[in-house]
Amino acid sequence: MESIQTQKIAIAQKKSKKENALDIKSKSIIHLNISIMKTLRNKVQLIGNVGNAPEIKNLENAKKVASFSMATNEFYKNANGEKIQDTQWHNIVAWGKTAEIIENYVGKGKEIAIEGKLSSRSYETNEGETLCNRSYSQ
Repeated sequence: MESIQTQKIAIAQKKSKKENALDIKSKSIIHLNISIMKTLRNKVQLIGNVGNAPEIKNLENAKKVASFSMATNEFYKNANGEKIQDTQWHNIVAWGKTAEIIENYVGKGKEIAIEGKLSSRSYETNEGETLCNRSYSQ
């Protein structure tokens, strides 16, 4: 009788170890997902067309900054079955090496893909009107 009970306890302990191993694996996966999510904060990816020729400025510290507008398009059909194009305009700002690449390879109308962060700024005009400005930067 004692040997049968010992075997049952051993089996229960083995199951417990397996379950614990699964818990440890799932915890590490959860930890990995959390780590990945922490690094993805405020990340934006856009594919669209350059709206105007990029404006390149040379800063005092020998760095460059590029700024330009970019249009992204979404197409869908409305309730009547008509194809609708929705265009969103974005202000893009790029610094350093990325600005140099833009200076050399990007022109008006060119389709590009960018990745960066979203920034929102607002300011007040002389008339007291508050204007908002969103931009994407690398």
